Amino acid sequence: MQAQVEAGHGCPITMTFAATPSLAKEPALASHWLPKVHARVYDPRNVPATDKRGLTIGMAMTEKQGGSDVRANTTRAVPLGRDAMGEAYELVGHKFFVSAPMCDAFLTLAQAPGGLTCFLAPRWRPDGTKNPIQIVRLKRKMGNVSNASSETEWRGALAWRVGPEGRGVATILEMVAATRFDCMIGSSAGMRMAASQALDHCRQRKAFGALLIDQPAMRAVLADLALEAEASLALTLRVARALDARASDGHEDAFARIAAPLGKYWICKRAPAHAYEAMECLGGSGAMEDSPMPRLYREAPINAIWEGSGNVQCLDVLRAISRAPQTLEAYFAEVDKVRGASRALDAHVAALKNDMRDLSDFEERARDLCDRLALGLEASAMAAAAPNASADAFCAARLEGRGARNWGALPKGLELAAIVKRALPR
Repeated sequence: MQAQVEAGHGCPITMTFAATPSLAKEPALASHWLPKVHARVYDPRNVPATDKRGLTIGMAMTEKQGGSDVRANTTRAVPLGRDAMGEAYELVGHKFFVSAPMCDAFLTLAQAPGGLTCFLAPRWRPDGTKNPIQIVRLKRKMGNVSNASSETEWRGALAWRVGPEGRGVATILEMVAATRFDCMIGSSAGMRMAASQALDHCRQRKAFGALLIDQPAMRAVLADLALEAEASLALTLRVARALDARASDGHEDAFARIAAPLGKYWICKRAPAHAYEAMECLGGSGAMEDSPMPRLYREAPINAIWEGSGNVQCLDVLRAISRAPQTLEAYFAEVDKVRGASRALDAHVAALKNDMRDLSDFEERARDLCDRLALGLEASAMAAAAPNASADAFCAARLEGRGARNWGALPKGLELAAIVKRALPR
């Protein structure tokens, strides 16, 4: 609900929340930082952490020579010895993307003597002086402009080690998994808002003697947009349940390992085309900067790029299956829960099982396989939770082999009026 209104605040909230499992690995850091990280207070003052009522945590991983390949990072960490917070280091290097540079501290990666390591770097030192973290420039992003991103240099900045030396990627992965999940939330929210704007406009706008929402061609487009938004949210909430239960449930843990990268890959990639089609429903007014649609349109591609782009997510799916075959078993156990609900879904799953027997050329087929895996999950989520009219329409529109199509090119015989009515903003 928050991200439908304004997506910019989602990044610092997400990172602050997601930093918890990484910081918990260091008891001294956790005892000092987590109480204020978890506080229900936003304190925007630029003052030392000890003087604030609530703290936010940012992330600084990407370097221009490496991008998603963080093992190519060149920032150096020199040990200083132990202090009250833990093992202290001095960081020297350049970070090409620092998300939310107004935060009170940043989880970052640097090359320590033992290899790539995770660190927490505060904006202020414990002695009350500014940590030498220099913002080189703010990034000029095409979307998410209400949230700052920056290019930053560590100039002998103090930081404390989080996790063992050489285990930086493993230490920060739990944070990344949570932020990737929130990308799913953000894209699902953007699609819901885009569909809401289109639906609300079309139930008021008349053309050719009738309300747009009552005209068959437009109703098909609106129904298609509504189906996409609902399926994205259904899958997102299913993954949320798995993430909540993974610590105590082996099936949910295995399912989350494959479903989270699949959902991040698929949902975030569907958002840009969805935003454009919703914009077109408003006609010329949708392209005006004083309407909500340009912001939604510029925002739509961001989540697909942040926190690992499409190919990275596909490779994460392969990595999950290769390291823990039970992840694929958990996937098929999940979709098999609704076996018999849709002939199209049953056929889709059977074909997937056959094609996933040999993964030797997975990377070449990565996009095709991940598209189909993600669609199977969305369809099963709809079959489990949505009304029959919506679930049947989603399976028919997305799984029956009709090739490339535009929004609104739905098969005949669907209950479009019921789908549109269900999606109408109250």
